[in-house]
Amino acid sequence: MIVDVGELPRLHVVLCDVRWYLDGRSGREAHAAGHLPGAVFVDLDRDLTAPPSPEGGRHPLPTAEHFAEALGALGIGPDDAVVAYDDSGGMSAGRLVWMLRVLGHDAFLLDGGVQAWDGPLETGTVERSAVDCPVRPWPDDAFADIGQVAGHAGSGIVLDARSPERFRGETEPVDARPGHVPGARNAPFAANLDGGRFRSPDELRDHYESLGVTDAAEVVAYCGSGVSACHDLIAMEHAGLGRGRLYVGSWSQWSATDRPAATGP
Repeated sequence: MIVDVGELPRLHVVLCDVRWYLDGRSGREAHAAGHLPGAVFVDLDRDLTAPPSPEGGRHPLPTAEHFAEALGALGIGPDDAVVAYDDSGGMSAGRLVWMLRVLGHDAFLLDGGVQAWDGPLETGTVERSAVDCPVRPWPDDAFADIGQVAGHAGSGIVLDARSPERFRGETEPVDARPGHVPGARNAPFAANLDGGRFRSPDELRDHYESLGVTDAAEVVAYCGSGVSACHDLIAMEHAGLGRGRLYVGSWSQWSATDRPAATGP
C-alpha cells in the first residue's frame, strides 16, 4: 500500500494529487503550479467529503453515490489502480487511499510525495475522460460512529493522530474545544515518518506495539476531521498489524457535543 517513486514507471495506475492544507491554502493552485506528469487533482473537500456540519464534523464521509460519481468524473474506474500523493507525507492523500482500499479498490500512497519526484513537474490541469464507476456501499466494519467510539475508549484502543499539542489540549486552531476523547492514546501521524518517508514495517510495528496495538482490528483511529487518522490506519496495515476502523467525525464532531473532553498527556 506504500510505493516508491522508482516503481512508478512500471505501474499502470492513475496518479492522484490530493494536496490539501489546514491553513486554507489552495491545493488546486499548488497542483496547477506543478504536479507529477499526468496526475489528476482530487479535491478533498469536494470529492472525498460530504458537506461539513457540527453534527457530522468538518470532513464527513460522502455517500457511496457521491464518491462513485466523483471517481467517475475524475476518470477513475473500478479497475483503475490508484497511486495518491501530496506534499505532507501522505497526510491528506491517505484519505483517498483509505476510502478506496476499504472498498476493495487497489490504491497506494506514494512514499515521500511530490518531493520524492526528481523529474520535471507538469503545470496546468489534467483532464481524464469521465467513466462509469459503480456505487459500492461503505462497509460498516471499516468505520466507528461517535457512540461506538465512546464505548470503545473504555474497553479497547482509540488512537488520536493529531499533534501532541492538540491532543494535550494546549492549542486548538479549528475545532470547538481543546482536548481529546477520554481514554484515547496519542499516535501523531508524523511519527509514522522519518524524513518525510514511511518508517520500515518493523519500526512501525514496534511503534504501535508500544501503544498497545498488536491487532489493528481492535483499534479505532481519529484525528481532527477524519483525514490524518487514515495515515495511522495505513501505517498499521503496512506494519502487518491488520486493518483498524476510522472514526470519521473525529474531534471536530466530538468537540461540538457536550461529551467530556480530556486534556494533558
